[in-house]
Amino acid sequence: MVNADIEIETLAEFDQVVARGSLSGYRIQSVNLLERTFALLSADTSDAVFLGCAMEPDASVKVRADGALVFPPVPDLPFNPYRGLLYTPEELFTGLPDGYEATPDARTYAWFQETKADGDILSSMLRSIHDDAVSDALDEHLEGARVVGVMGGHALSRGGTEYRRAAELGRALTRSGLTVATGGGPGAMEAANLGAYLAPAPDEALAEAVELLAKAPSFAPSVSDWARAAFAVRERWPGGGDSVGIPTWFYGHEPPNAFAAHIGKYFANATREDGLLARSTAGVVFLPGAAGTVQEVFDSATPNYYASRGEPAPMVLVGRAHWTGHLPAWPLLQALARGRAMESRIALVDSVDEVPDALLAMA
Repeated sequence: MVNADIEIETLAEFDQVVARGSLSGYRIQSVNLLERTFALLSADTSDAVFLGCAMEPDASVKVRADGALVFPPVPDLPFNPYRGLLYTPEELFTGLPDGYEATPDARTYAWFQETKADGDILSSMLRSIHDDAVSDALDEHLEGARVVGVMGGHALSRGGTEYRRAAELGRALTRSGLTVATGGGPGAMEAANLGAYLAPAPDEALAEAVELLAKAPSFAPSVSDWARAAFAVRERWPGGGDSVGIPTWFYGHEPPNAFAAHIGKYFANATREDGLLARSTAGVVFLPGAAGTVQEVFDSATPNYYASRGEPAPMVLVGRAHWTGHLPAWPLLQALARGRAMESRIALVDSVDEVPDALLAMA
């Protein structure tokens, strides 16, 4: 159970709580309080924690005197380490008309490249605080949701048959009441998020959207053109369905896709990958992929093997030829599962059309 009762993440929440006269014990995350000086001077702020909240100097002095712990905003960062909510595509791609290089996503990756090996404890601490805040936001957002992870490589080209099938899978899972979660990047990940986004739209919208996206089939050579095509689809079909993308700046050459309604982006890839799989409690679907997807298969298999997270989560591998011949992960997975609780929770299917029934059979 996520305990978010003491967290304040928006100005509206702040106003609601402060109207009762006390902020004692609350954690206020990244709320601009420059226009709430009177409220801060009037309220009890003992034992409160202010994480990256802008406030006037006299308000800061007062809340510290009350015994509050204050972590001030960090200047000149392209990201907010204390953020209380997940990212949105609009936030990460702000400034896209001027080119992807101008966006917060690109500028944060550039900062990461400059600082990841500089040995500065401040930089590493800021990355850790940010990633922990993202994890907290993910837990709050996904509480009570039936989450299915869809894993697959970044290399699928928009417009191809496999891309369309991955999108159909995302749409089918979303329409069945599940929340799709992906690695948040291009290729198969984008396709699954696209399908979830178009779940409320008429069936024919998916084929039309894929055709529009195919005009910029890959994020190389131009991330800007690739992202603009996605936002054109979003504009054509506004108000899309919900899904989650969990990408990383570790793979900075892979931009996040714009079809996940909520994005939990990390600096630490290991934290991101383990968190994505751990939150996929209704099952994980593995589309054909390369080394990264193989790693995810066995990252998912390990806690199922040891039952370290309780009952094993269903695992469905899609593409018999791929997983038995090209990259034969299935025989090893079968061998690991034999005689264990996870044996009845793994499945190999030929196509994405079989995935919903396979998950249902293991539910």
